[in-house]
Amino acid sequence: MSSIDALFNSKLAVINIGAETFKAELEAQGATVLQLDWKPPAGGNGKLIAALEQLSNQEKIEAANAKALAIIISARPVLIDIDTAINVIPGMTKHTILHAGPPVEWPVMAGPMKGAVIGALLYEGLAQNEEEAAKLAASGQITFASCHEHSAVGPMAGIVSASMPVQVIENKTHGNFAYCTLNEGLGKVLRYGAFGEEVLKRLKWIEKELGPVLKAAVKLSGGIDIRSLIAQAIQMGDECHNRNKAGTSMFIRAILPYLLRTGVEQEVTVRVIEFINSNDHFFLNLSMPACKAALDAAHGIENSTVVTTMCRNGVEFGIRVSGCPGNTWFTGPAQMIEGLLFPGFTSADANPDIGDSAITETCGIGGFAMGGAPAIVQFVGGTVEDALGYSQKMYEITLDENQNYSIPNLNFRGTATGIDVRKVIASGILPIINTGMAHKQAGIGQVGAGIVRPPLECFEKAILALAARIK
Repeated sequence: MSSIDALFNSKLAVINIGAETFKAELEAQGATVLQLDWKPPAGGNGKLIAALEQLSNQEKIEAANAKALAIIISARPVLIDIDTAINVIPGMTKHTILHAGPPVEWPVMAGPMKGAVIGALLYEGLAQNEEEAAKLAASGQITFASCHEHSAVGPMAGIVSASMPVQVIENKTHGNFAYCTLNEGLGKVLRYGAFGEEVLKRLKWIEKELGPVLKAAVKLSGGIDIRSLIAQAIQMGDECHNRNKAGTSMFIRAILPYLLRTGVEQEVTVRVIEFINSNDHFFLNLSMPACKAALDAAHGIENSTVVTTMCRNGVEFGIRVSGCPGNTWFTGPAQMIEGLLFPGFTSADANPDIGDSAITETCGIGGFAMGGAPAIVQFVGGTVEDALGYSQKMYEITLDENQNYSIPNLNFRGTATGIDVRKVIASGILPIINTGMAHKQAGIGQVGAGIVRPPLECFEKAILALAARIK
């Protein structure tokens, strides 16, 4: 019997690459079939493959990426102050409104962002009612700018105006700063586009009472080490994006002795503590600028293919890459979030992805650390196995692990850190982000939470730009 006859007279063991229909047909014939999950690099796109080849095995790229990674991992973000935005944020003016995501102008802003802009103009006293605020926003007299272009970040709409108190984070390792507003709490809030009397009253209380009291306490503390709190929170089941119960609790523990020493009236101290304690997401507005400070220090390294920004404005998703200095953005359409909706809402109510909070994933926590936060699936959907799988998958598109943030459920592996544009394009694996869903109409608020990924288009544009720069 010839070898070919022997082959076809024996039971076949087949590796199938491609359409799974072939697997089903072979199995129906009694063959043992292994389905190989394989895709051509860069989806088979010739231009992207050429860019990948050009950017592979270049010593200067590997050296630049090693430098960027070391900067990110060695960062030590510390809360050193609470101050007024116009006093500390670079380029801030009385007529500047910072927003989440890549740059966007008033006519095309998403509903929640427009509502938040209106609220900020009312809060600043630049308009007296909704109609005046909308007219002013459209007049050209207000400068709109991305938070990221001013060393800042903001959740959801991410609006920052001149009089708002912001938390000042200093990267003690590298000497740069990042800024973020204080978290407003739950319910009707500016970040979801609400601007009613209740919202404005709370913002003024934050400005006049919460901010100054926390400022005094932080000054007495000599600084609160946010990296340490994030590390502990991940050990306790947070991922520091959508789950911040442990982080918020530990922040209260860290700040409480100094709050009690500020000398303010007991009733004021009680209000401050109760406000923070009632809002599990208070720590989000600390983890975000902590990640921002780490990543900004690694931005602008020539020849680096490391992603230093991922953010969304409700219309577009944008990324920045270390090796493309300054404010070079690579954008694609903001995606719809898949997950759990609150009772009474449908997917038709949800706005496309919005907010700067994906800075956490960019730094290797948030969705990248879901494997250590199994309870998060009750909020965003899926299973515990899904959460573990998301974290494990992210090691395929990153440079290394950050042992500062280790995941107990993964045998204390450090979180996947240093998203490499080349690895994203080669594998087709996109970063995972867990996030809240905003209603598409201003002021209604959060309608659910879930999982979203950036559009591949952002990374395709980035790798072509890198190939054009790095020869």
